[in-house]
Amino acid sequence: MTKKITPKNPIFIAAWPGMGHVAIKAAVYLKDKLQAQHFAKLDTDKFSYQTDVVIHNSLIQMDRLPSGNFYYWENKFRKNDLIIFLSDIQPPPEKSEAYARAILEFTASLKVKMMFTFAAMLSAMSHTHTPKVWLAVTQQKLIDDFKGIDTRLMESGQVNGLNGIFLGYAKKKKMNGACLLGEIPFYAGQIENPRSSMAVLNTLTKYLGINLDLTELSLTAKAMEDEIEKLIEHIKETSGVDEEDRPITSDDIERMRNILSSQSQIPHSAKRQIEELFLQARDDLSCAVELKRKLDEWNAYKDYEDRFLELFKRGDERGN
Repeated sequence: MTKKITPKNPIFIAAWPGMGHVAIKAAVYLKDKLQAQHFAKLDTDKFSYQTDVVIHNSLIQMDRLPSGNFYYWENKFRKNDLIIFLSDIQPPPEKSEAYARAILEFTASLKVKMMFTFAAMLSAMSHTHTPKVWLAVTQQKLIDDFKGIDTRLMESGQVNGLNGIFLGYAKKKKMNGACLLGEIPFYAGQIENPRSSMAVLNTLTKYLGINLDLTELSLTAKAMEDEIEKLIEHIKETSGVDEEDRPITSDDIERMRNILSSQSQIPHSAKRQIEELFLQARDDLSCAVELKRKLDEWNAYKDYEDRFLELFKRGDERGN
């Protein structure tokens, strides 16, 4: 801790990189708009390790290890103060449990009353539609707290990665928690989706009973949608069909996904997880299932296809 705080009935919000940058974009925007103050830092050295190096001016340098920082906002109406945790990474799978426990132990010391994580949910929606926000909670009693707030209950399915593990451990400790999942188009999972971040923040602020100016996020969302519209028009123009108003076909969507993927980047934390899963799959082929799921999550299978198939060739050689 760099600064001592005495929060009152604090609500905790944790965010890290993920699909559509929905979670981290929402949490950073919230922190900046509320002018939340830094008060603590999580030592992440034990939860991450170097997997590559960076090149700067032709010189090889060790990459900066990720960080995790805690911010505090004092609610002047003294209803619920906020503690916001921003992490550069989702740690490698084998370190996720320890990472989640470390955060939960610290929040318990601050007497946190409720905790939130944010996530993205792939959906067969258009990028021009308003995203729905889905809700998963650790306790049945929490559902009533969201009555009157436009959310959809997630009755089945799964919450992947650190979002799920973190709230799973919260549930074990009988702590109140919820995950807000903002919809994003399945063909645009790798690019920023500020519209979904805005939908998540709109739900959160209604729950908290606070006002938050979302104008800047709305303008960013409009700019992103305009860029996608230009891409769609380009695809239609180059398809050889004269009908300007024709609906988007499955072939159009596949081309759009490929173009968007080539223009976007997988977060560094996801790349680390992918590399770690490749190492695990070389020794244990059953890990290839989780590896394939992670590659599909980031629409990155084609980029890694040769390496992925090589795993099975190695498996055949070991079998022979």
